[in-house]
Amino acid sequence: MRIAVTFDNQNGTIFQHFGRTEYFKIYEVEDRKVLSSRVESTGGTGHEALAGLLSEGTVEAVICGGLGQGMMNALADAGITVIPGVSGSADEAVERYLKGELQPEEAANCDSHEHDKCGHGCGGCGERKVILSGKNAGKTCRVHYRGTFNDGSQFDSSYDRGTPLEFVSGTGMMIKGFDQAVVDMEVGEEKDIHLMPEEAYGAYDPNAVLKLKLTDLPGAGNLSVGDQVALRNSLGHAFPVRVTEKTDEEITFDANSEMAGKELNFHIELVSVEE
Repeated sequence: MRIAVTFDNQNGTIFQHFGRTEYFKIYEVEDRKVLSSRVESTGGTGHEALAGLLSEGTVEAVICGGLGQGMMNALADAGITVIPGVSGSADEAVERYLKGELQPEEAANCDSHEHDKCGHGCGGCGERKVILSGKNAGKTCRVHYRGTFNDGSQFDSSYDRGTPLEFVSGTGMMIKGFDQAVVDMEVGEEKDIHLMPEEAYGAYDPNAVLKLKLTDLPGAGNLSVGDQVALRNSLGHAFPVRVTEKTDEEITFDANSEMAGKELNFHIELVSVEE
């Protein structure tokens, strides 16, 4: 039996937004005991594709935070048992499930009046569980921002694009430090913040660096250092990587975000807030 858990790879907890999860932790189970586990990237796939992804990986049960009824139905159609509304340690949740302490139930956190504010392009998933506290938590915020590295060089700016960024504050849509900064701001307020990697895109993970023989990967001989391509994980889904090294016999891919391990600075201006 395989159990999949929506996974926050930074702290080992259950990721609370099913359709936005970047990782699953997959547990191999026999006689109600965990034999092994591994973390798999989803490659940022969408709601419907996640159901197919889990089905292809012969997963029989999913433990997660919030998800909408549509996604619940898609997983059921794939023959997958869903245990929603769970938080905390992923490992502990699986142990509780195997002991019979967690049971399938109706979809959690699906409030139909929030569907139009979803922002996922999914037709309404209702997955907005508020995980931060503050005056703007759960509200749609529009912000202008400018992002720079410590040397002052700019990596992104909504000012340059001329369009504010819109997101639901306090729900994990943004990187942790950015979300925490906005959740208590006043409209018209401007703020400068400095984020360490754990507040931004996480630490650099050396385990996300893959070295393969050119003969084991058809077409790899045509790649060059700096190329961005997609590989497939054991569940058959594509995930993005960069070519960082290549010899006559081997090629090295890095699946870390280009921002991983970096300290970031943001100038943020709160433009508007809507309920």
